[in-house]
Amino acid sequence: MKKFSFLLVFSLLLFTACRKDHVDATNTKTLQSSINDMTSSLSTIKQIKFNEALYILKTFGVEADGDVEELKALGKLINGKKVPEILAQADEVAQKNGIEWASTSPPSLGEMNIFGDDKAKETDANDVKASSLSIITRPAGDDGNGAPTSIQIVPRLVDAAGNPVSFTGAGLEATLEVFSNGVKLSTAKNLMQDNNFKGFNLKFSSISAAKVVDSKIDITVSVKTTAKTFKMSKIGLDVNPSALRVPAPPKTDSTAVTQDPNAVIDPNNPATTPTPADPNATTTPAVPKQPAADPKNTVSKFLSNVSSQNLKAAFDNSSNPSWGSYESFSNPTSGFGSVKNVSVKNITTNGTTSNGASVNATYDVTDKNGKTTSLKVTFGLKNVNGDWKISSYKINP
Repeated sequence: MKKFSFLLVFSLLLFTACRKDHVDATNTKTLQSSINDMTSSLSTIKQIKFNEALYILKTFGVEADGDVEELKALGKLINGKKVPEILAQADEVAQKNGIEWASTSPPSLGEMNIFGDDKAKETDANDVKASSLSIITRPAGDDGNGAPTSIQIVPRLVDAAGNPVSFTGAGLEATLEVFSNGVKLSTAKNLMQDNNFKGFNLKFSSISAAKVVDSKIDITVSVKTTAKTFKMSKIGLDVNPSALRVPAPPKTDSTAVTQDPNAVIDPNNPATTPTPADPNATTTPAVPKQPAADPKNTVSKFLSNVSSQNLKAAFDNSSNPSWGSYESFSNPTSGFGSVKNVSVKNITTNGTTSNGASVNATYDVTDKNGKTTSLKVTFGLKNVNGDWKISSYKINP
């Protein structure tokens, strides 16, 4: 009997000794195993807060695309760390991003699982029932001349009647993307814990003046619930051009020797004084290959391919950074994969140069839920090796 008791105690000690008290990010399997070991030694409340901390770090503490890459980046960030260090790290990230979360506060983010179990549970606070997303925007701040220095962007989940949905205790990932003329300028994330969410304060000083066209920006906000990601855009928001970020002038080296930019240097004797180039000599600049087709033909093919859901062909007609990868472009929820039919009313070419063109199109879009929306869109196109490619996409009021 004594021998049996000794073996039982020894086995328990051996099992306890094998459990890890720090993160092992050698691979995804050891990462999950070590986190499970660390979690099992905590009280129920501490377990919830620890999972919340990991979610904060995975969502806001690392820069990566997709869950797999985010997990890898998270593993590098917390490798070798113990529970108190991870909680402290999450506190820093939350404070830096303006998130109302603290490791010492009561659980507040619903059920968090960084390993991707998004199935709704009876008590899942993130399973918010809503019909759509609305956005409220208003100017904020004062540059001293009565002009704003930022825009406050407040998303609200609403029901079918457009009324805000009531919920609390959630941890919904809210993402703000900022564009100008089809080019993405910035991305920001925050946590939406209830429908009193303060939203995003977009400071104009965070946007490069060189990238803003006509002093206007477009924004897209998405909010991810357990069952669905809601997305809403606003086009043509005015910015205060004097508040935009302007890079400091480059520093010049006063000791540097100024040379004639047209001087010809002898490759066999580079240390000698360069010989000035012949001012009478002429050079013929390379002329880009000119597209033969009307740019509106490209837009017509694009809309036709979207309507028939030949999305690969539609994507090949474009070179628009804001549409991202083909997977993002063809996404059945937030991309052109949600389109059932396109009915074109009118397409006209506004203007064409050797390198760019502008085309207006008026058409009706019917999504796979049967909802039809009338759109007036300005397509920007650029010359790519003699072919017109869609490079920007602006929805007009």
